[in-house]
Amino acid sequence: MSRVRGSGSAQLGIALMPVHRFALREIMARDVTGRYFAGTARDRAAFEAGIKLGSILHQYVGVPLTRKNAASLERAIEAAARVQPLVEDVKVRIDRKRLRLRGPYRYGTLTEDMLRVDVTVRVGRSRAVGMLRYVPKLDYPLMYLKDIR
Repeated sequence: MSRVRGSGSAQLGIALMPVHRFALREIMARDVTGRYFAGTARDRAAFEAGIKLGSILHQYVGVPLTRKNAASLERAIEAAARVQPLVEDVKVRIDRKRLRLRGPYRYGTLTEDMLRVDVTVRVGRSRAVGMLRYVPKLDYPLMYLKDIR
């Protein structure tokens, strides 16, 4: 371990330099796990977008919810998704009109028909934009690619 100076106090640890957001994206664009994946960077971007959408849908459905904490939950889901590899951007919206408050404590739970998610994933020079939307006609939370380049 080395001694690192930071903000006036000495700390033990590894020296970390601030990394600009675009530099971090470039580091992830050279992802060392790429050798494990068949196909092109475009294929991988599509795959990763689907993984991110599926993890959001299946991880957060059932979370206790009120109109007061919906915005906090949106930000928390976005923050969790952003730390995952290759994610460039994510936007989560919870349809508060679909929220059904129940019982004496007046809260509901997040259901799959309430989530609207957009996720952008970059692999090398390829970028995929995946979306999660509840489609009433299908009665199904559909995950699909909006764009891929």
